[in-house]
Amino acid sequence: MTKSEYNNPDRPLRVLVSGGGTGGHIFPAVSIANEVRRRHPDAEILFVGAEGRMEMQRVPAAGYDIKGLPVAGFDRRRLWRNFAVLCKLWRSLRMANGILRDFRPDIAVGVGGYASGPMLKAAQRHGIPTLLQEQNGYPGVTNKLLAKKADAICVAYDNMDRWFPADRIVMTGNPVRAAITAVTATPAEAKKALGFDPGRPLVLSVGGSLGARTVNEAISAAIPQIEKAGAQLLWQTGKLYADECSAKAQGHPDVHASAFIDDMAMAYRAADLVVSRAGAGTISELELVGAPVILIPSPNVAEDHQRKNALALVDKGAAVMIEDAEATAKLGAELERLLADADTRRSMSQSIKAMSRPNAASDIVDRLEQIVADRNQPKSQHS
Repeated sequence: MTKSEYNNPDRPLRVLVSGGGTGGHIFPAVSIANEVRRRHPDAEILFVGAEGRMEMQRVPAAGYDIKGLPVAGFDRRRLWRNFAVLCKLWRSLRMANGILRDFRPDIAVGVGGYASGPMLKAAQRHGIPTLLQEQNGYPGVTNKLLAKKADAICVAYDNMDRWFPADRIVMTGNPVRAAITAVTATPAEAKKALGFDPGRPLVLSVGGSLGARTVNEAISAAIPQIEKAGAQLLWQTGKLYADECSAKAQGHPDVHASAFIDDMAMAYRAADLVVSRAGAGTISELELVGAPVILIPSPNVAEDHQRKNALALVDKGAAVMIEDAEATAKLGAELERLLADADTRRSMSQSIKAMSRPNAASDIVDRLEQIVADRNQPKSQHS
């Protein structure tokens, strides 16, 4: 395979997007694909994910084809299990080569997740340009390795030249779901639509689709202080803790506990204060809507990246952080303090909004198009 096979300007643009594993990887990937399709209606877009991971359902639901690789993460605690992981990696690399031969992309985009490693590595070996999208303030091992040969690395945090080649870093922010900014309701209208009193403050707690045990335990312990402050609570528990948290909400008429929130955009608009983990995707949504937030970083993530994400906001007065181990003891008092201090909430809202990058998907696709155009440009005979 030669580079010219992949860079024929006389055929529709072909973009391969690889990665997934969590919503924080999938939402940006789909947002990038949507922007490519908006600009190039005839573009051919193929996703490559990891077998058994959520992208295998979410991507087709968004209207895109996806192929799965049998790749899995390394088990750092039970090293003897990694023989099987290495076998899956070898098979994934072989399959990645076949996907490249069949699809012949103009560019490969990696958004993080198990599949992006072998897929982007294979693309780089075949001379296909690659663009990485790093959501976190502390990059994962895969992106750090791929960055050495990437044409561009699109980031959402400052000082990423500690890990990536400075001349290839593009500050774009993280793309988020378009629906997040499409709400036209006022905060009072949003509260009413969600079944709350529009004249009283609302706390929104979000812990992800599965839920976060520490966040839920801390919220449960904080209910008396939320009520004491005259506030209401919209409690997204996650499906693992739905029954347990619903039982704890019984007898508290101003507490609405639910496994899922169907309309997160409306929930954000209604909230006066948010309690959340510090995943990059969620933070990007909070930045766009300007929500004052208490972040409780998960300690169960690679390289402790959620804590680093949170600190980037704390350093700019855009959020409050409570360590996971201290959340149950401290959250109630922090909620009570902030609910009583509208000025501080307003300042936090302005600071976090100032960090937003509302044109992230557009900026990423601008760079993607430039990379493809540069590759299609005939080289000077004197170069």
